[in-house]
Amino acid sequence: MTVRRCPGVLLVIAALALTGCTSAASLPASTSTPTSAEAAYTPVLAEALAEPAIASSTDGLVHLAYELELTNVLSEPVTLDALTVLADGVTVQTLSGDGLAARMTEIGSTDPATTTLTAGRSVIVYLDVAVASNEVPSTLSHHLDIAPETGHPPVFDTPMSETVATLSVDTEEPVVVGAPLAGDGWFDANSCCDMTAHRLAVNPLNGSYYVPERFAIDFVQLDAQGRVFDGAVDDLSSYAYEGAEVLAVADATVVSVTSDREEQVPGANPAGGLTLDEYGGNYIVLDIGGGNYAFYAHLQPGNPMGLTVGQTVSRGDVIGYLGNSGNSSAPHLHFHIMDSASPLASNGVPFVFDQFTLAGTVPRSGDDACVMESVACELDTADAGERTEESPLNGDVLDFG
Repeated sequence: MTVRRCPGVLLVIAALALTGCTSAASLPASTSTPTSAEAAYTPVLAEALAEPAIASSTDGLVHLAYELELTNVLSEPVTLDALTVLADGVTVQTLSGDGLAARMTEIGSTDPATTTLTAGRSVIVYLDVAVASNEVPSTLSHHLDIAPETGHPPVFDTPMSETVATLSVDTEEPVVVGAPLAGDGWFDANSCCDMTAHRLAVNPLNGSYYVPERFAIDFVQLDAQGRVFDGAVDDLSSYAYEGAEVLAVADATVVSVTSDREEQVPGANPAGGLTLDEYGGNYIVLDIGGGNYAFYAHLQPGNPMGLTVGQTVSRGDVIGYLGNSGNSSAPHLHFHIMDSASPLASNGVPFVFDQFTLAGTVPRSGDDACVMESVACELDTADAGERTEESPLNGDVLDFG
């Protein structure tokens, strides 16, 4: 293994001397060995945090939500000019400029991400590829147009392109579950596939990244006037749905129950001091079969149903009450399906509700105001109607009946 430093760039090349660092006279005679694919130097590495999986959503499209970690391996900056997603070789999405930066976070930084990766830095790109139900691909690949600060011919030029991270799509049908709540007006205030707190919750645990909340939903309920609360924002009694019955979404086995945590004062996130496990507040994990687990968080304290680990429950059983415990700024039910029993060291998997009525959608431009102020949420009812085996999108309002 030869490791050579050229000006401004670290190159690690196996059994190869580079003309950019060595005179031609010192090079060994070249030989040609047939290969199935020509080796290409890629200054930006790409790795998916999970295999893309499908979910039919309320916009009539199938969404594939996944993340790519991009790492600049050079000792100089690289600008990401564009990222193009290809479905079975056909372009389905291109992100560039501010649009690309808006879908990125930089690892180790709280500053807004930019499309310039400094030496050795990594970013996570949060992708949402939406396709028609009859156009679901078997693979997704990614084409990067990049501009290293300087080129180093003949190894690489600037600007240049890379094709990276060819991923198989998990085309298995998503998990189908029943309603976790009863009644109407349940506002999906935080879910796929926008850049929400759920989507950005990438957990570095046990030496790996986990994204348990990739498809998670925060449910709050609108009253008859379309409001989340009526009264003081910091008074639990202002939220009429506080204490709503929380239901088992399937026949299941209880895996864990945490019920001794006090509720928070609404109107702001807790000041701090929460352990990792306390972020979910009072929570329940159910094993719903097939390697899938249902997670319910921020419940009221106590264990009113006397649940015990190993106990079986039936779909529709009341298992707890909606609350405001843990890392919560308002009463809500946090719900998601994950691939292990750990609420944090797991990956979220797509799921669909077997049936519900889409009452409408709260536009993204107005949802913050109606969640944080005692005003009616604006509701777009253009796509309202009965839905079967679909996943709600951020801003949808669901009637479970």
